[in-house]
Amino acid sequence: MQETIPETPPRSARADRTRPRNRRPCRHRPPRRRRPSATASAAPAGDRVAAAPGYLDDTQYADTRAAAEATLVPGLEFSLRQALDYVGNHIVLTICAPIVLIESFLGPERRLRPWLGRPGLAVVGVLYLLGSLLIFSDGSGRKGFLASPFQLAFAAVVVLVLVAVALLPRWRRAHPRRARRVPHPLWVGLPVVLVRFGADLTPDWAGVAIALALAAAAGGLIAYLSSGVRWGQRHVLVAGTAGLAAAAAFAYLVPPYPPASPAAALAGDVAVTVITVALLGGAWWRSREGRRPAITLAATPL
Repeated sequence: MQETIPETPPRSARADRTRPRNRRPCRHRPPRRRRPSATASAAPAGDRVAAAPGYLDDTQYADTRAAAEATLVPGLEFSLRQALDYVGNHIVLTICAPIVLIESFLGPERRLRPWLGRPGLAVVGVLYLLGSLLIFSDGSGRKGFLASPFQLAFAAVVVLVLVAVALLPRWRRAHPRRARRVPHPLWVGLPVVLVRFGADLTPDWAGVAIALALAAAAGGLIAYLSSGVRWGQRHVLVAGTAGLAAAAAFAYLVPPYPPASPAAALAGDVAVTVITVALLGGAWWRSREGRRPAITLAATPL
């Protein structure tokens, strides 16, 4: 009797028989990203991490996601912790430090004069809006994020309130200097450095409260000291660039934003250090022309 050997089905057919019909092959799914807030759309791409905790998943700062999710603002869905970090860094390093450096390089007679009049402010405002639109049009930078109408409205209200406060008449009045003791300029930078590193003590809501308290205390102290007769341009220089010096000094301990080789990261850190030292040293030397007058010139009305 001849034995009948069953025909072996093709490999693909065997796989179809053994694979459950209602299941798909296991695939790696990327983490789900949250909708960004108004902070993300109104600020450069780097600030969108405040609204989208997964924004940095493909960078060397992916481990900050847990801290971002721990301080999400209900309803607005952005991280207050990272909003303070990124927006605060832009205020100190991108805005205040360059202004203080440039005014320190200028002579005393030009230092307190306004940079722009009404036409200049209008032109700069238009250029800023065009630059924002250019950044927004870059899909690779936005990574597909888009703020909701409520978040955009919140960002617009915050901006309008800040502009209105800045235009109050009290900021353009002359205030007499007071005869109070003012420390050496280098000591003025100490509270700024304490704010920068004290804010990193804890990443949760307690850390947010500590950061706000330290910033308010440092700002109040500097405002109090700046009303003294002996407050000079070197005090202004140190107060405005202490955060820049600290960032350059500790850059060696922070990984680069995109992955990079150790040699490239070290070269970038060294370049930042050299440029920072040159700028701060030159501004310190240029601001040696004496102290501010007893009456501070008020900002010229727009």
